[in-house]
Amino acid sequence: MSRISICKSLLRTPFSKQSKPISSLLSNPYVSKSPISPPVSKFHTYIIPQTSSISRTHFRKFSGEPSFDQNKEIDEINLKFADAREEIELALESKETVYFDEEAETAREAVQVVLDKFDGLMAKLDEKEKGVLQRSMGLKMEQLKAELAQLNE
Repeated sequence: MSRISICKSLLRTPFSKQSKPISSLLSNPYVSKSPISPPVSKFHTYIIPQTSSISRTHFRKFSGEPSFDQNKEIDEINLKFADAREEIELALESKETVYFDEEAETAREAVQVVLDKFDGLMAKLDEKEKGVLQRSMGLKMEQLKAELAQLNE
């Protein structure tokens, strides 16, 4: 048969409806009992995956209170720590110059910001988390205090 005759044949005989769906998913008892959207047609089933495996902690809270993200605060402390060390280094380089007092004051303020943020984070954590944070970042805070003490010598 040629293409033209196939097209004419299809136009003359309309498609008949199937009494049973072609998809085996619709006849599956597990699919029909699961909470999915109803099929759009009897030939296609669109399964919507369940979101129960998604952790609820990643959703934004709308209670008006900002959510607490410990990792974000740790990252911010680490950035401020690096900034404070740079300020201390700049101040040490400018020792015995007219700019030393300004540089030293800027370094002291930067160190105080880091220590305040660290203490604020420690206050928000429970005892177990405090211990973990103290072990991971406590030495860095002591290092910062010691470097600051070098400025005062």
